Amino acid sequence: MSETGVTVLRAARWLDIDAGVVRSPAVVVIEDGRITTINPEAPVEDFAEEIDLGDVTLLPGLMDMELNLLIGGPGNPDGLPTPMHGVQDDPAYRTLRAAVNARTTLEAGFTTVRNLGLMVKTGGYLLDVALQRAIDQGWHAGPRIYPAGHAVTPYGGHLDPTVFQRLAPGVMPLSVAEGIANGVPDVTACVRYQIRHGAKLIKVSASGGVMSHSTSPGAQQYSDAELAAIADEAHRAGRRVAAHAIGDSAIRACIRAGIDCIEHGFLASDATLEMMVEHGTFLVSTTYLTDAMAVDRIAPELRKKAAEVFPRAKAMLPRAIEAGVRIACGTDAPAIPHGQNAKELVALVARGMTPLQALRAATTTSAELIDAGDELGRLAPGYCADIIAVPNDPTRDIGTTADVRFVMKDGRVYKRS
Repeated sequence: MSETGVTVLRAARWLDIDAGVVRSPAVVVIEDGRITTINPEAPVEDFAEEIDLGDVTLLPGLMDMELNLLIGGPGNPDGLPTPMHGVQDDPAYRTLRAAVNARTTLEAGFTTVRNLGLMVKTGGYLLDVALQRAIDQGWHAGPRIYPAGHAVTPYGGHLDPTVFQRLAPGVMPLSVAEGIANGVPDVTACVRYQIRHGAKLIKVSASGGVMSHSTSPGAQQYSDAELAAIADEAHRAGRRVAAHAIGDSAIRACIRAGIDCIEHGFLASDATLEMMVEHGTFLVSTTYLTDAMAVDRIAPELRKKAAEVFPRAKAMLPRAIEAGVRIACGTDAPAIPHGQNAKELVALVARGMTPLQALRAATTTSAELIDAGDELGRLAPGYCADIIAVPNDPTRDIGTTADVRFVMKDGRVYKRS
């Protein structure tokens, strides 16, 4: 950046996400980390730093609304977590690995993410909050993180770390601070703990899951009263709630409780999708993992659950798109490896979105989900200078989002081919 704090980006094209039009040329003026002008009428001062990116299209920084930077990544050849990730890595080692995953994610063009739910023993430390603070203070390169702290889950429920490895009783005791909460008083205390220590949203495990032993994917795990208490406590503190919910009845219970966002939603019926539209509930469908998750590496009983659930999940999303559900982009990385986040956009298009709709899912809709629609998700004056560059026209070929040539976040360049 120049001494005056003014940078000018030049490129062949830029995406006007609201108009749905790729415009030419692109001259974006940035000052103090924010966009001030696009294609100004007057010449830009000579003392500004100029970056000419050539024949590329500028986009707003992309967003991933469901991932977990604390698992997967280095040490795993295919990027996926090892089966014993929950007990073999101490919190310090895990956080250092998360820093690498954060850089990988940023360089893939994803400048904002939600880290949705620690599901490992930490002694009560919110590792994702610590990572977010380090990135915000410039100690390490990574996306803007909205951390959820520990996922709120009942004992033995999906996201209880002990059920991923089928640990014997007493082997790894977990506290309310670490997300294990049963009954209204416990879930209230758990939500308060996460917020007290820096969580920007709350993640709740509302139904069983595919990858956990002893849970049925469709089963509702928390009572209506517990879900309502979680939503009420979070909302009174100004935090939104995201719910892991696969089963139809669990999704409906979350909507009735006032939970803001459904993660996965694989078994949602048409009536439930209409209910989501009526209530304005967001969906983060994580659809690419149903194509690409390495199910050959998991236990036979989990593989059987995946074989039953994933085809129904693929059939659900086109119906959700047609119904008009507000769909935000999320990958559930490392269910797919960190850095391959753009494959979710390709999958959204394969399920029925237009490329422009998929781009909006990863920009404007995601920004609305984190209540940042007035500063993130657009190339417009006053918005944060989160800007990436891809070749060709992504509104015609969504696959170009996997070939990110340039990354800027808050006016600082992190990648330039």
